[in-house]
Amino acid sequence: MRPQTMRASRTVNPRLRLYPSFHTPQFPSQRCLATAHGAPSGYKVDIAARTPPYAKLVARLAEVRRVLGASRPLTLAEKILYSHLERPEESLLSGTNNGKDIRGKANLKLKPDRVAMQDASAQMALLQFMSCGLPSTAVPASIHCDHMIVGEKGADTDLPNSIAGNKEVFDFLESAAKKYGIEFWPPGAGIIHQSVLENYSAPGLMMLGTDSHTPNAGGLGAIAIGVGGADAVDALVDAPWELKAPKVLGVRLEGELSGWASPKDVILSLAGQLTVRGGTGYIIEYFGPGVESLSCTGMATMANMGAEVGATTSLFPFSPSHIPYLEATHRGPIAQAALKVASAPMLSNLLRADPEAQYDKVITINLSTLEPHINGPFTPDLSTPLSKFKSVVEEKKWPTTFGAGLIGSCTNSSYQDMTRSEDIVKQAEAAGLKPKADFFITPGSEQIRATLDRDSTLSTFSAAGGTVLANACGPCIGQWTRTDGPAKGESNAIFTSYNRNFPGRNDGNRATMNFLASPELITAMSYTGSTTFNPMTDSIPTPSGTPFRFTPPKGSDLPSQGFAQGNVEFLPTPGIPDPSVSVVVDPHSTRLALLEPFSPFPQSELKGLRILYKVQGQCTTDTISAAGPWLKYKGHLPNISANTLIGAVNAETGEVNTAYDLDGTTSSIPDLAQRWRDSGVEWIVVAEHNYGEGSAREHAALQPRYLGGRIILAKSFARIHETNLKKQGVVPLTFAKEADYDVLRACDDVETRGLLDVLLSGGKGDVELVVKGRDGRETVVKTRHTLSEDQCGFVLAGSALNLLAAQGREGREEITREAELSD
Repeated sequence: MRPQTMRASRTVNPRLRLYPSFHTPQFPSQRCLATAHGAPSGYKVDIAARTPPYAKLVARLAEVRRVLGASRPLTLAEKILYSHLERPEESLLSGTNNGKDIRGKANLKLKPDRVAMQDASAQMALLQFMSCGLPSTAVPASIHCDHMIVGEKGADTDLPNSIAGNKEVFDFLESAAKKYGIEFWPPGAGIIHQSVLENYSAPGLMMLGTDSHTPNAGGLGAIAIGVGGADAVDALVDAPWELKAPKVLGVRLEGELSGWASPKDVILSLAGQLTVRGGTGYIIEYFGPGVESLSCTGMATMANMGAEVGATTSLFPFSPSHIPYLEATHRGPIAQAALKVASAPMLSNLLRADPEAQYDKVITINLSTLEPHINGPFTPDLSTPLSKFKSVVEEKKWPTTFGAGLIGSCTNSSYQDMTRSEDIVKQAEAAGLKPKADFFITPGSEQIRATLDRDSTLSTFSAAGGTVLANACGPCIGQWTRTDGPAKGESNAIFTSYNRNFPGRNDGNRATMNFLASPELITAMSYTGSTTFNPMTDSIPTPSGTPFRFTPPKGSDLPSQGFAQGNVEFLPTPGIPDPSVSVVVDPHSTRLALLEPFSPFPQSELKGLRILYKVQGQCTTDTISAAGPWLKYKGHLPNISANTLIGAVNAETGEVNTAYDLDGTTSSIPDLAQRWRDSGVEWIVVAEHNYGEGSAREHAALQPRYLGGRIILAKSFARIHETNLKKQGVVPLTFAKEADYDVLRACDDVETRGLLDVLLSGGKGDVELVVKGRDGRETVVKTRHTLSEDQCGFVLAGSALNLLAAQGREGREEITREAELSD
């Protein structure tokens, strides 16, 4: 790392005044439709900056119609995506049989409208952006401090402790935000996806977010795509962002939800049908008469969890429920502008699919007959209808009790979710019942928390023994100090309304079984602590001995009195660049480190590579770069690289994080990788299907690159991770014959054949790997790749950042030359 110091020119607000009392409601609770309310007093919202450029997008849609022909029907996803193309004709007609085969073929070069970053990933994104030397971001952007707050004792204690423990990082993020004109939402303001839904998402918007659940914004009709920090930098510096044109999976919704069924159950059921790989390469586009029966936040829940099936994003058409939500969140003018666009004739209608639009696949879901589902353990696509869950628990010998029920998170923390859960608590309270499992509640934003506080919902939860955590990710991403007893390695169960449940994700215990369900179902089940309890059919004995059965929950989509503002300290800084602010990076820090550029690709084939590790089974981004306590090193690449692949299972021995050197000595994977790198040996990893599924965690690509990784050879890749690897100069290859996985061994020597030609030709040609085993055997492994011309440029330059930095230097030099000539 460079020995540089950048000092802050002013003190960053410590924001010590955190929460008003949870237990003093200001207004009586009422449940009816919301009315429109103005923006919070003293908070000036730049509505123009938050309104999608509808005139520009409609004009670009007309150009797309001209290129493809006015009679060609388009899906909603195609309309919004293609209307954000930098040059439609170039993207749509190149390599697509003159536009006939766009989906899955075209390389779309897009200009997003906005970027959102969470605090863990924003560190690396900003460090990369700073390397480009620009005075401000090219598009509006925001930072949301939500990932680095531990959940343990409750918000009043956890939040100030987390702020104190992460002050250096928060100071860096806030100072960079002020310098470059990025809105900064401080710790406690809320989870990125809920805050984006409440403030930035809008029908027709295109946004990139440095988190895999960015598609949450699709519930409000936006194309919102989760990416790594390097991709976000493309948009921040006004470079076109490249995406392989997705296919479109249509999900037709019929009927209407009722009783215990919720929007969460729609996506839990769909995940079971598609599996974690079934949406890869697709945008999920919901349509049909059932859409209009859903709340805006319910649609966001479904869009959020589309990430669990590998989808590029998920999207809903403009819906009547969008208008009251936009108005209730102080964006009435955007609602009216969107309504005007959505009411236009179909040729210029940006916000609805053409009636004759064709989908690559169609799945129909009848909301009227849908029952609640429970998904898990250990994977979000193991889906079981509630009516069958008891028998599955008994058959699989899963735990029959669970220790904690956790509701909220970015997926399910809306006013509707919380009031339906509140209704369950009130029913139980009237019957004299108390939860038998620990019960945790995570509000999604300060706006939600303050409103629930005002309307007595939080006091209802607290009176029942629930613990209200900070407005942050907390246990969902491993930021949870668990106190209910199970030892590491001890099998146990928890129920959460979260989106992801990979082994070890929540509490660091790989034996913990996390079952995903709706907040209201989890709330009801917490009153028995039993995994086999079905609140639709089963009764609970009350203290008086009378059997009690829950009735289906009821709640409100929006608060009747509008949303409460909450603590003004949680409002964002203005998105106005201030060049007088200096960015805080201490060269001796263990938390932050400026980036050194990676070396460019050699002018030859790669020789002398060695197989570092052969991974068995699931290898998520959690496996490659664990979260939890490691989050504190997100801005320090050397330090966080010590967790590289520590969750990976050795395919040859079954051991976890145990690698073998040539002489048979063992060490951790990152230790061996660093030892080989320091001795001049670069390496590859061999893996199975869907390598890199899960979070949009670019560290899972940065760390292997930093430690000397050059190639990842897998049976298949998750979309975001495959792109992240290319951005960092790592070449992702897939087996042409999956059976070749079986013949490779750790420590085999590898050299490439044809890779340099592929890179120099902009992606044309094939790559072979010549593998020499220690026993003298030689195997030629044929591979496939998805490298585009631009991505080949990233690899040749050493990384995408190297290219952007070079372009930034050239731009500044050109400005200097022009200034000198004009003198």
